[in-house]
Amino acid sequence: MEEPIGVTEAAQIPQQRGEQLLEAAAWYAQQRHWEVFPGTWIVTAGGTERCSCGDAGCAAPGAHPTRPDWAGQATGSGAAARRMWSRQPGASVLLPAGRTFDALDVPESAGFLALARMERMGITLGPVTRTPDRRMLFFALPGAAAEAPGLVRQLGWDAATIGLIGRGEGHYVAGPPTRVAGRGAVQWARRPSRADLWLPDTDKLISPLAYACARETADARARLS
Repeated sequence: MEEPIGVTEAAQIPQQRGEQLLEAAAWYAQQRHWEVFPGTWIVTAGGTERCSCGDAGCAAPGAHPTRPDWAGQATGSGAAARRMWSRQPGASVLLPAGRTFDALDVPESAGFLALARMERMGITLGPVTRTPDRRMLFFALPGAAAEAPGLVRQLGWDAATIGLIGRGEGHYVAGPPTRVAGRGAVQWARRPSRADLWLPDTDKLISPLAYACARETADARARLS
C-alpha cells in the first residue's frame, strides 16, 4: 500500500503530520528495503518556523541529520523506524544513499525535460523526488554517483558545470513528506511502485539527464547574454 507516502499540500496539524512521517519511514523500510533515520524537525515559535538544531542560518531547516554519526542511526526495520519516530514524530525522514540506492541530482527544469524524454523512450525508471529548492533526484542502483562524472565526460560535458550531482556513499536524501521550513515539502515526481523495485543502471539514465542539464545550462547562459 503506497498511500501513506503521498504528499498532502494542505497544512496539517502536528499530530497528523507526525503520523504521516512515521508511516512513510516505516513504509520505506518495510516495502522498499531502504534504510531510514530521523533527522531534525521544524519548530514553530512566534509564528516563525525554524530548525530544531537552533541555528538561525540553517541551510536545510528541519531536514538534516541531528548528529555527525548519522550513518550509524539508519535502520532497515519498519518496527525500529516506528519506535524512532514515536519518540520524535516531527523528525524528517532521511535516507542514506550508497546502500540500496544512489541518486542523480539535477535542476528541476532539466529533470522534467529528461523525465518526459525517458518516458517517451520507454526507459525503465525508478522513483524521482522533487525538492523545495527546485532539484530533482533520480533513484538508481548503488554506484551511480561514482560512475556519473566519467559517463558525462564521455558525452562531452562536465557534470559539475551542467549541474548534475551524484548522491552516493556518505550522502543522504530527504524522503517525502519531509518539509524544509519556509520552503515546502519534498514530493514525488514519480512515486515508488511495484514496477520499479529494481532500480535502473546509471548508463540508462545518464544520457537523457546530461543532455537535459546541458541544454538548460546553455539556455540559462543565453538568457544572461
